[in-house]
Amino acid sequence: MTTIKSPLSFAILGKCGSSKARVGKITLPHGPVDTPVFMPVGTQGTLKGMLPEQLKAMGVQILLANTYHLGTRPGVDILLKAGGLHKFMNWDGNLLTDSGGFQMVSLLKLAEITEQGVKFESLNEQKDQVMLSPEHSIEIQNAIGADIIMQLDDVVKTTVPDKERIEESVHRTTRWLDRCIKVHQNPSTQNIFPIVQGTLYQDLRKISIADHIKRDVNGFAIGGLSGGESKDDFWKIVHLCTDLLPKNKPIYLMGVGFATDLVVCSALGVDMFDCVFPTRTARFGCALTMVGQINLKKKQYATDLQPIDKDCDCSTCKNYTRAYLHGIVTDLPVACHLITVHNVVFQLRLMKTIRDSILNGTFVEFVQQFMLAIHPDRDYPTWIKDSLTAVNIPLL
Repeated sequence: MTTIKSPLSFAILGKCGSSKARVGKITLPHGPVDTPVFMPVGTQGTLKGMLPEQLKAMGVQILLANTYHLGTRPGVDILLKAGGLHKFMNWDGNLLTDSGGFQMVSLLKLAEITEQGVKFESLNEQKDQVMLSPEHSIEIQNAIGADIIMQLDDVVKTTVPDKERIEESVHRTTRWLDRCIKVHQNPSTQNIFPIVQGTLYQDLRKISIADHIKRDVNGFAIGGLSGGESKDDFWKIVHLCTDLLPKNKPIYLMGVGFATDLVVCSALGVDMFDCVFPTRTARFGCALTMVGQINLKKKQYATDLQPIDKDCDCSTCKNYTRAYLHGIVTDLPVACHLITVHNVVFQLRLMKTIRDSILNGTFVEFVQQFMLAIHPDRDYPTWIKDSLTAVNIPLL
C-alpha cells in the first residue's frame, strides 16, 4: 500500500517560557515558512501595486489569494490551462487560498446560504448567479494549486446575536468540511485546513474544535473573528481556541493584521495571520510604524524631510521623504506602490522581531516595550492588559 507523503510538516523551534508564543517552521511544497508569519493578501492573484519578484526579494514566503474572486475571473478553465496560479501570476513561493466563505459576510446582500452552498449574485458585468458549494470551492482551489486551501465554511458575523443561527453554522461548517475532504483531488500537494466557527460563544467553539480535530488534517484555522466584535471578546476566543487545538499543528487566525493584534495573538499561541489592512491602508496614504499609523495626507508632512521610519531599511524609507510622499498620496499610483513596499516590509520586520525575541528569550521584554512605545502614558486598553496577563506577561 502506497503512503501519500504529507505536503506539510511543522517543526516547533522554540517557545516563550512565560506565554504561549512559539517559533516554528512550516515546510510546504513551495518552500519553508517561518512562524509566526504574517501573510500579505493578493485577492485576485496580485498584491496591489507590487510585483511578485519584489515580494520575493523582501523575503515574503507565502501569499494569500481568494477562491471566490479567482473562480469568477479568470475562472477554473484558464487557471488549469495556465498550470495553476503559481505559474499564472509568476510566483514560486507558497500560496494559501481563502475558500470564499468570508464573502458570505462581505457580500451578504448578494448571497443566499443553504445546505447546498452559497448562491451569489456575481460581481461580473453579466450579473450571473454563482453557486459556491463546498465541492465547487475545492474544484477552484485544486485548479489554483495553492499549498494551503481552506474548507468552505458557513460564516456568521460576530455581531449577529442569533445563537440558533450560529449553532447551525457550526454544524454546517463541519458537514461542509467532510464534503470538501471527500472531493479534494490533490492531497499529496495541497493541504485542507478546517475553520473553527462559533463566533463569540465558547461552548460552540468547543463543539467546532472537537469535531474538527477528529479529521485527518495538517493544520487549523480560527475563523469568524475581526468582524466588529469588541476586543475583550475577541482575545478570549483566540485564547480558548489555541488552548484546545492540537499543539503539533499550525494555527491560523484569519483576517488579523493590526500590529498590536499580531503581538498579542502571537503571545496567545497563533502561528499564522493575514489581513488586507497593510496594503489597503497604503492606498489611502497611511504608513505603518511601531508607534502607530502615519497619515501622509496631513499637511504637517508637507515639509517633513524625514523618511517614514528612520529605522526601516525598505527601499521607500531609504530613498523618499514624508514630504515627497505627501505630495503624491492618493493622487499618483506610484504613491500606492511606495507606501505598500514600506507597509509590507514593516509587517515582515515585526514578525521577525517577534520570532527572534522568542528564540533568544526576550519575548516578554519585547512585548512590554512594544506596548509602552504605543502607550507611553501607560494607559493601556483593558483588553491588552487582560489578554497579556492571561499568558503571564505583565505590562510596565
